[in-house]
Amino acid sequence: MSAVLQFRPSSDASGAADVSRLLQLAHSRSPDDRQRLLLGVVALCDAAPPGSEMEPVLSEIFVTLAAQAERDVRQLLSERLADASWAPPALINMLALDEIEIARPVILASPLLKDADLLRVLIESTLEHQIAVARRPHLAGPVVEAIIDRGEAVTMTALASNRTAEIGEAAMRRLVAHSQRIAGLRAPLTRHPRLSEEMAQQLYQWVGQALRQSISERFRIDDRLLNAAIQDAAHVAAGGAACRTVPQPSGRAEDLERQEMERRLVEKLKSAGQLRPGLLVRALREQRFGLFEQALMALGGFSLAQVRGAIRSPTAEPLYLACIAVGVDRAVFPSLLTEVRHLSGGLPGQGGWTPTTLGGAAAARAFRQMMERPAGI
Repeated sequence: MSAVLQFRPSSDASGAADVSRLLQLAHSRSPDDRQRLLLGVVALCDAAPPGSEMEPVLSEIFVTLAAQAERDVRQLLSERLADASWAPPALINMLALDEIEIARPVILASPLLKDADLLRVLIESTLEHQIAVARRPHLAGPVVEAIIDRGEAVTMTALASNRTAEIGEAAMRRLVAHSQRIAGLRAPLTRHPRLSEEMAQQLYQWVGQALRQSISERFRIDDRLLNAAIQDAAHVAAGGAACRTVPQPSGRAEDLERQEMERRLVEKLKSAGQLRPGLLVRALREQRFGLFEQALMALGGFSLAQVRGAIRSPTAEPLYLACIAVGVDRAVFPSLLTEVRHLSGGLPGQGGWTPTTLGGAAAARAFRQMMERPAGI
């Protein structure tokens, strides 16, 4: 294998000799020779990048050879091509979806990865791949928004530490809101150049003393006035929480008819084997809170009292367990929770949840135990 990794065209060899050598390798079926051929073509292209008319041919050659190459060769290939503008995009995309040690160089540096390619990595690859995307220099706004939409704590923390990412005002506000639940976001947001004074005052409410001092020094915030405002806001929130209620049908004929239609729709989907956790997200995005309740009940075999008790809870823990029990992706839950709170007047309460490795059945048992005495409907 060392012979493979050390392949370089000799400095005094003519281009014709190099090509002749590669042609000899191309006729060989030996895996080592094919890897020598792959790295030899890379070396030649580095020396004289090919014209656009060669790109379709090169793409097919590279993808075919790289797919057959061993791990250490693919890793070397990724490192050599990370900043190459001439590399075949199909090969770069293949390497970006490889195991993380191979994928990381091209994810972080390749100019050939477009926004659509990075979104595909976010959707199809591991958490480590997502973190690499979040750290990519000069990350574009659509990818930034997609990372925040997924709501994954470590990925958003990596994004908040990326000073060159195109994080607009709306995205910064979302990150600051997430930092109430995700402690790791607070320090990088405190130092972020796009943090405004208004956002800093919001962030100030849930950071520790050291970060409060940093915010105060940066924005010249009066600690005493801000602490008093925070206490006033806390009292108002505590008083308002008791008044918030879960949206319920008003008793009007059209509301009751809609509730019955949603119940029948869920039953029809369930009987056809088409009831999926994705319906929960769809129902919330369409602002159909009753459909969300009916679908969660049917998916988990829960009662309406249990579902509404979870929504009224002072923390998101019961709702988190219920969603895990019915198969909601853990990475999707934060955005789902945001939608629930938006439609229910802020419920469940602002308490967070503890990530769990429980499977669906175990999460369902834990949820039912937690909801043995659910709040009244």
